[in-house]
Amino acid sequence: MDDPTDAVAALHLDVDRDAAPLDEAHRGRLKCGLGCSGCCVDDLTVFEVEADLIRRHHPSLLDGGSPHPEGACAFLDDRGACRIYEHRPYVCRTQGYPLRWLDERDEETGGAVVELRDICPLNDGPDAGPPIEELPAEQCWTLGPAEGRLAHLQRIADGGRMTRVRLRDLFSAGGRSSTGPVR
Repeated sequence: MDDPTDAVAALHLDVDRDAAPLDEAHRGRLKCGLGCSGCCVDDLTVFEVEADLIRRHHPSLLDGGSPHPEGACAFLDDRGACRIYEHRPYVCRTQGYPLRWLDERDEETGGAVVELRDICPLNDGPDAGPPIEELPAEQCWTLGPAEGRLAHLQRIADGGRMTRVRLRDLFSAGGRSSTGPVR
């Protein structure tokens, strides 16, 4: 794919496909739905390549629409629904699932790699099912591979810079504001 935004769209399709079994496995646990926007926080940033995908598919909203009031994601409507749901960023596609990642610990633990897990508090609790620590790894979204692919696409598209854009800034000045390179 020559166009980086096409590659990002393909990544999003892969993420949706790979996450589909999690929807089934956690049908009774996931409380996410229309109006549940606790994870839709303000000041979220995305790589420039994901911002370009949003710009491509939502120019009317960005040019003539207004962002949601500060305090929540700029793309929420007054009912708490996402106005760019089909083209939402990667991070939004995996919210709510049990997340797992591998973390190399400090010298005190001998540099051991440990698995860490987290989940939205709304999707956890005594009635949600087994504690996330007891779930098989395949019933969690593993952080790392998709983020690595996305970072690779950003490096290619941006000459090695890791430029990020605040979602709210997409509504201003043609959406070209950014927080600059990530260090």
